[in-house]
Amino acid sequence: MDNHLVVALVYDRLCTFEFGCVTELFALERPELGVDWYRFAVCASEPGPLRAAGGITVAAPYTLKLLGLADTIVVPGWRDADELPPDALLKKIRAAYQRGARLCSICSGVFVLAAAGVLDGKTVTTHWRYATKLQQRYPLVRVQSDALYVDEGQIITSAGSAAGLDMLLHLVRRDYGSAVANRVAQRLVVAPHREGGQAQFVPRPMPRDESGRLAKLMDWVRQHPALPHTLRSLAERAAMSPRTLQRQFHDTAGMAPYEWLVRERVAVAREMLEAQTPLPIGRIAELAGFGSEESMRRHFRRIALTSPAAYREKFGHGARAQKFDHGVVAITSQERSGGK
Repeated sequence: MDNHLVVALVYDRLCTFEFGCVTELFALERPELGVDWYRFAVCASEPGPLRAAGGITVAAPYTLKLLGLADTIVVPGWRDADELPPDALLKKIRAAYQRGARLCSICSGVFVLAAAGVLDGKTVTTHWRYATKLQQRYPLVRVQSDALYVDEGQIITSAGSAAGLDMLLHLVRRDYGSAVANRVAQRLVVAPHREGGQAQFVPRPMPRDESGRLAKLMDWVRQHPALPHTLRSLAERAAMSPRTLQRQFHDTAGMAPYEWLVRERVAVAREMLEAQTPLPIGRIAELAGFGSEESMRRHFRRIALTSPAAYREKFGHGARAQKFDHGVVAITSQERSGGK
């Protein structure tokens, strides 16, 4: 991540909350993390000053030329899903994609990426209000309407508003590992990790007592991942029937209890792989509740898209100490003049 430049796009009638999420994640210096944190800049899609929601105006220091230098570009919403973005912006997005830059969108920002033609054949998400419109307008795009965020590698899209924070924390986790992402989440005072496949909203509100029981069950499982959990044992602990437990997990997390459990165990394994004192892979598999190294490797690769050994090599304590001993790097004056 050395010198990794994140550029946020601003535009007239800017979505202030979504833009605020991006600046909160990437614009603040974080010396307490001991890592080579992102560089951050803002560029305007059109001449300013630009209006933003809430009656404020924004003056961006860079034009679209800066997108040619960006390693990651974030589109924090778009002013109108029915308005085609300026052609100059779409050309810059396509050029950035072709050279390998990472493209991210929050909420209606996905319409900018779709109009640029970089989403064809890919799975994406957006706010549930826009999902049908996005699918009808861009039939070559696969819209996952109920996901919080979808990671396609080079392109990451999120649902509305606060789901953007989940996606951005996911990016930090991808780049720096879960220990760093968890510390950033603590500073934000938000949940450290919500899987992208969780539902955007609860289709059927749960009775308060059932909601409380499910939350307590999830917290208990997180504290005891190594126990041999089954659907029946979990249902008994929550004082629910297995069928009710299945339904509530689907409604709140967007997945079955077993899939949620596996993902929690992968999260536990990630933290152990990043720990300062390394443990053997077999011991981590046991403590995380996988039962065997083979089972852990299979699930870890499916969810984390890499092997436990490769993850440790990239995010383990020794790797971080060697990789991040550089300090924070600012945008150079040459880049500033070139981006104007």
